[in-house]
Amino acid sequence: MKDRYTYPAILNYADDGISVSFPDLPGCLTCAHDTETAITRAKEALGLYLYDSEQCGEDIPQPSDISDLELGPGDNSVLIDVLCHQSVTV
Repeated sequence: MKDRYTYPAILNYADDGISVSFPDLPGCLTCAHDTETAITRAKEALGLYLYDSEQCGEDIPQPSDISDLELGPGDNSVLIDVLCHQSVTV
């Protein structure tokens, strides 16, 4: 288990809002109406996805290099990172 995870995300800008996906993490998706909220929700989605994966003992894939992403019309790429804190028992 790592202390910090960083994954590339694709923000797709459309007339009805922004959808966020993580190419390396199938099913890790969110959306928003503005960029700031999209980034905040992306961090939440990433953190929950990774927490669930760790708790279920699933392998967590290595993140792709952001420069290797194939972007379509309306797409922008961004790195999203989350800190993972372990609870300490005394």
